[in-house]
Amino acid sequence: MDNSLVVKLRAMTGAGIVDCKNVLEEAGGDLEKAADLLRKRGEIKAAKKGERETKQGLIHAYVHSNGAIGAMVELLCETDFVARNPEFQQLAHDLAMQVVASNPLYISPEDIPAEVIEKEKEFYFSEVEGKPTEIAVKIIEGKLQKYYGEVCLLKQQFLKDEDIAVEELIKNKIATIGENIQIKRFARLALGA
Repeated sequence: MDNSLVVKLRAMTGAGIVDCKNVLEEAGGDLEKAADLLRKRGEIKAAKKGERETKQGLIHAYVHSNGAIGAMVELLCETDFVARNPEFQQLAHDLAMQVVASNPLYISPEDIPAEVIEKEKEFYFSEVEGKPTEIAVKIIEGKLQKYYGEVCLLKQQFLKDEDIAVEELIKNKIATIGENIQIKRFARLALGA
């Protein structure tokens, strides 16, 4: 196996050398196919780690350069070793910047009060009156997903890479860091707001 491919795949994905070498062999040296295999395996690992308890972590604050807006994020992991890891700290920084830039109201759709969701649905129902039921249901579901993308941090497009949602970013970090990672809470402050 060509070592330069292993190095290139490691740089692309952040995966371990042995994992990179194994998936490159499995993919017959195809870099893109190997990256896809790593991503799929990473999602499986992240799902398995998602149930593990997170008692360590850090609170990270970001204040925009104008000093008029800032955010704090409490990001949890399993061990203090990972909490001190520069990659974990960068994730906390990126999440605080995301909160400043996009002003989410909730972490995930599960955090939205039922009455808020019902009001949204009522509003969408009025927009689809007269349409066939199955079409109306699909339209309402699509509008709800869009709403979640606006108000839920995990469902928002990541500001540094709009091809992925914040939720995917965290899953990728779980896969590369090897521990469960959760956003516990966040707060955003704007001068005069």
